[in-house]
Amino acid sequence: EGIHSSEIDVRLRERTVAKPGWIHALYRAIPGMHGWGIEQIGRPRAEVINDVRDRITELPGVKVNIGQPISHRLDHIMSGIRAQITVKVFGNELRTLRDLAHEVEHLLGEVPGVVDLQMEPQIEIPQLLLRVRREMAAQYGLSPGAVAEMLETAYKGRSVSQLLDEDRWYDLVVWFDEGSRSDPTVIQQTILDTPSGRKVALAQVAEVVQTTGPNTIHRENVERRIAVFCNVEGRDLGRVAEEIDTKLQPLRQRLPSLPGSWRLELGGQFEAQRQGAWQLLLLGSLAVLVVAILLWKCLGSWAAALQVLLVNLPLAALGSVLMLMMINRPQWDTLVASPWWQWPAVWAGATTLSLAHWIGFITLIGIVSRNGIMMISHYLHLMENEGQPFSMATIVRGSLERLSPVMMTAMTTIIGLVPLALGADETGKEILHPLALVVIGGLLSSTLLDQVVTPAVFWFVGQWLGPKVYQRQAVELELREENQS
Repeated sequence: EGIHSSEIDVRLRERTVAKPGWIHALYRAIPGMHGWGIEQIGRPRAEVINDVRDRITELPGVKVNIGQPISHRLDHIMSGIRAQITVKVFGNELRTLRDLAHEVEHLLGEVPGVVDLQMEPQIEIPQLLLRVRREMAAQYGLSPGAVAEMLETAYKGRSVSQLLDEDRWYDLVVWFDEGSRSDPTVIQQTILDTPSGRKVALAQVAEVVQTTGPNTIHRENVERRIAVFCNVEGRDLGRVAEEIDTKLQPLRQRLPSLPGSWRLELGGQFEAQRQGAWQLLLLGSLAVLVVAILLWKCLGSWAAALQVLLVNLPLAALGSVLMLMMINRPQWDTLVASPWWQWPAVWAGATTLSLAHWIGFITLIGIVSRNGIMMISHYLHLMENEGQPFSMATIVRGSLERLSPVMMTAMTTIIGLVPLALGADETGKEILHPLALVVIGGLLSSTLLDQVVTPAVFWFVGQWLGPKVYQRQAVELELREENQS
């Protein structure tokens, strides 16, 4: 980063303090009662950050990029820019490059949810441009490279020797003083040596022009580029990136008509989120397949295995979705502004699914499958090992005998996740909080509805499983009698 970039670390104080007394300490130790043992003294983190952003943006000439040290490092690793979304403009001619970057900045400013919008600073600064008169230089036997080399000594400096000071050494650099380096008149009077020994003034073989030029030129993959970057607040990162990509389509279609090679590249944190979503989709599908095979080997029937997947998983997903919709409620003003038939879509749109949510859904596959295994395997155990007939009484008995283990395992998991579900604004729980909400909601609905739905479904599925169980019993009994004889 250049000297124009500065980082200021601001530590946010905790918005809660512990209430004195052993009773409040006891409340804080019990999951679900933590709020009774603390006192709210501050504002939510998002509100404080928005207030800081509003105050700093009022400073003239200041561009802000508010985030966290770790997130900034990750953004810098993924796109080279410390921001969540980056649009890089690649091209040849600097003036057109700046014009395109300003146009991209204007388009991004129209997208809702975009904050901290800025463009890489590139401004025109005064410069002295030297144009060698090749014909005149050739008459004196000077090449453009020789002229540039002699001027380099005068205006950039050249190390001619070294000075030793005990165990240290310093370069001795020779060049013109500051006044001579910045005055075009003095520069034109610079005397050059020619191969013939004749002295020539610089004005005779070159032209010194006072003009302007860019303060910095960024390159990437041997191409000039300017980056326009921003962060996202209050909206889904992926949706904002898709809307930005749509906004940039007309500009992309216009680039081939410009002279030279031009292109736009959209990148940033959402790329890692998109890649992670595809990886989770692949691994989640593989997990479902492996679970189905294990259920088939455990229960001895594809019908029983599919019952676990097709009954328990939808019941768990129902509870997770309802939990997320209860927590992420839309603003009342938003509902009032929309027609009543669009309220379900508005309510569903208020929830943004992150990678943590999808990890929670995958976690539920194993947990709710375990509950289904405990119940269905016990039904089969009663018929196969205890000789119970396939009847409603057998199913009711098996459900009652497995009620305590199922409730115990589910409630243990829920209690362990309660502190994470209640720590929405606590530092370090940004990822675990949405995961806990998904798992808790899925376990509540799956555990409660499982006691009604699983026995009812098994009453129909068991009509095909019962004869197979009795046939397997007869085969095992016959083999046992043969072994005894």
